[in-house]
Amino acid sequence: MKKLYIETYGCQMNVADTEVIFSLLAKHGYERTEDMSQADVIMANTCSVRDNAEQRILGRIEQFHFQKKQRPGVLVGILGCMAERLKTDLTDTGKVDIVAGPDAYRSLPVLLQNAAPGTPQINVELSREETYADIKPVRLDSNGVSAFISIMRGCNNVCSYCVVPYTRGAERSRDFHSIVREACDCASSGYKEVTLLGQNVDSYHYEDCNFAGLLRMVAEACPGMRIRFSTSNPQDISDEVLQVMASHANICHHIHLPVQSGSDRMLEKMRRRYTRAWYLDRVAAIRRYMPDCAISTDVIAGFCSETEEDHKDTLTLFEEVGFDAAYMFYYSERPGTLAARKYPDDVPQEVKSRRLEEIIALQNRLSLESNKRDIGKRFQVLVEGPSKRNPAQLCGRAGNNKMCVWPDMEHKAGDFVNVEVLDCTQATLLCRLCED
Repeated sequence: MKKLYIETYGCQMNVADTEVIFSLLAKHGYERTEDMSQADVIMANTCSVRDNAEQRILGRIEQFHFQKKQRPGVLVGILGCMAERLKTDLTDTGKVDIVAGPDAYRSLPVLLQNAAPGTPQINVELSREETYADIKPVRLDSNGVSAFISIMRGCNNVCSYCVVPYTRGAERSRDFHSIVREACDCASSGYKEVTLLGQNVDSYHYEDCNFAGLLRMVAEACPGMRIRFSTSNPQDISDEVLQVMASHANICHHIHLPVQSGSDRMLEKMRRRYTRAWYLDRVAAIRRYMPDCAISTDVIAGFCSETEEDHKDTLTLFEEVGFDAAYMFYYSERPGTLAARKYPDDVPQEVKSRRLEEIIALQNRLSLESNKRDIGKRFQVLVEGPSKRNPAQLCGRAGNNKMCVWPDMEHKAGDFVNVEVLDCTQATLLCRLCED
């Protein structure tokens, strides 16, 4: 069998896609390897959300090309969002043999068969139907603990800063029967947790089944398995979803709810389709149904024309919500987006960086305060494996998605254990194993 090496960048959806690619190509004689120097085919499944992600991948192409020079016959492929966005620009370098967008993975066997020096193969056609629902993924989690299940693809929101609708196409939902079947297959294979994935899971709709209905079906079909999901959109998350979460013990009490800005002016310019007040109402609803639910978010500092007042609105929203965690970035213009066409990227880089640093400093304090409130509490934790810093300790996540570490030489990855929080850092709950 030919050996296939894939590096995966970006979101959890890309991890799920890589698992689909390994499955598709295994049927055509390709065997997975984690050693690039042994691979006949080297691929990168890419991300285009931020410029630094693309720059990193362009650097990796140089390393892939070095392998081609050392071992003639090696094929290099760029897959995913960056492939969709740059298309022939990638093959024009002479260093890439295959370019395939997120909806073109079924064509990879043919693209590989036809690729040769000087004849690169490209398929970046987007689809309104493709969900890969019939493909059984090759799971990348070597511990067999957590699995990703893609429930939908694409996005219809077209936020002004975001390249995803152009690289992943229109929104389409996967047949709920196949999702429940895949979740049950994960449970029977020993997985203890699944994460339902979509660019905007709350807009899932297949026949008469909405996301709340899907969440209920998966939770009830797999009562012994923890259920997570990502990502929610503030304009779409419903009380019905919150009610389902609150009424099923195996659905984790954690919601990732990207806000992007605390300023109504910025939200309108970003085409986020909700206001600060709407977002705060949704946070209040989450806490009304699940007082213990952790909330994390995404935020962009220095979007086009952002003023100091807009920035202060973001800081005060963070204070008001008290996020448990956040992914924080400064604005990176993406070619082809509405913002790139319509709005000048006019906030100086040093201002963007300073505002981002202020948001990070605030969130660091909020995360520490959140973790301190958990001291003395008990949580059920799913063991992921040994702690990186201390092999005599295990680590795993509680239902609220917080990382816990504790001394333990008895349990293993995949076990559920009960721990008590003794202390914390900004990022971790320091625990002891409960004996009862």
